Amino acid sequence: MIKAIATHAVLSKGVDRWRSLACDKSELRLDLILACGQSFRWRETADDHWTGVIGGRVWTLTQTDDTLWYHVYKKNDKQVSKEQKLENAGVFLNEKKSQVKCEGSVKGDVNLQNDIKDEATLRDYFQLEVNLSALYKKWGEKDPHFKRIADIFTGVRMLRQDPTECLFSFICTSNNHISRIQGMVERLCQARGNLLCQLDETSYYDFPSLSALADSGVESCLRELGFGYRARFVQQSAKQILNQHGPEWLETLRSVPYVEARDALRALPGVGIKVADCVCLMSLDKADAVPVDTHVWQIAKRDYKYAATNESKSLTDKIHKDIGDFFRNLWGPYAGWAQSVLFCADLKKFQNLKESPNLKRAKKDCDSESMVTCKKSCSKTVKNSTVKNKKAKSASQKKQKPST
Repeated sequence: MIKAIATHAVLSKGVDRWRSLACDKSELRLDLILACGQSFRWRETADDHWTGVIGGRVWTLTQTDDTLWYHVYKKNDKQVSKEQKLENAGVFLNEKKSQVKCEGSVKGDVNLQNDIKDEATLRDYFQLEVNLSALYKKWGEKDPHFKRIADIFTGVRMLRQDPTECLFSFICTSNNHISRIQGMVERLCQARGNLLCQLDETSYYDFPSLSALADSGVESCLRELGFGYRARFVQQSAKQILNQHGPEWLETLRSVPYVEARDALRALPGVGIKVADCVCLMSLDKADAVPVDTHVWQIAKRDYKYAATNESKSLTDKIHKDIGDFFRNLWGPYAGWAQSVLFCADLKKFQNLKESPNLKRAKKDCDSESMVTCKKSCSKTVKNSTVKNKKAKSASQKKQKPST
């Protein structure tokens, strides 16, 4: 009988159950990427260990300075088979679901073919074929503000997520924040997804299929789970995709131009331009898609002096397009990736990183390669401050003259 491993893997307990691939932290930072709002299903299960679902399987990831370590779990086939029989008979019991545990898929006689497949899955998910360090260098040469931020926020790259999971996760983001979105997506998976396994006291579920989301009972179910008006958008969008396009349609959008894919997504209920751009960037291979929300709008105004021509107080489609075009012109074909670095750096949860001595020093002293550009970027602020100080000093001296 196969012995199930019911605990989350931890690298410090031994590397024999882990596999690895060479990957420097300048190319990939798990602590930033998995917590910045790209995906909502990763949780930190031990210090610097992240557990989540990729491709219908449960993974734990961690890293050292130059190595990405990964552990893949597999189902206890006998227990899953028993549960499947119950479900096929129309019996669906939560207590039965909770019995499904995981065992490690990595043993001394690991199957080489599976090993290669798992590494390929991980490389695809993190898009490791993209040389991120080269992109950072290119963006930094064009943009001194990006260069200063990038000195601390290294290794922020885009995930290549399953399009169905990405779309319906981002439908839940309307008027919401990351921690609440995480809870909603988790409840969605628990309600309509298949149980994959259980580690410690945590159950992991696959993301629901389109047919599961299109079911007529989904809206009422999700409303009971606190989705509000988003419940209707989830069910209607899934139904529309299946009725008008078919189950493989979202994947086909990877092969069409960015604007065509974005506009096709916007025809779905609950999908505005920002959500469409997020899906394009994070699952449909549109690296030039630049999602613009209030955070990015503030970044554009605060750090790049962007000003809308009509001084609009709300984020319109035109402003969204104008800011996207501005950053595409600045950063080039991977503008969406560059934007994600600044978005990540602007999140409240990561502000403590800006207290790092490296970033403080970068603010005071640009390196020789970009000194001229940095001076131009900073001179306006410095001059304004100097002029104000001189005026104040002059006014003070004038007031003092009559009394001398």
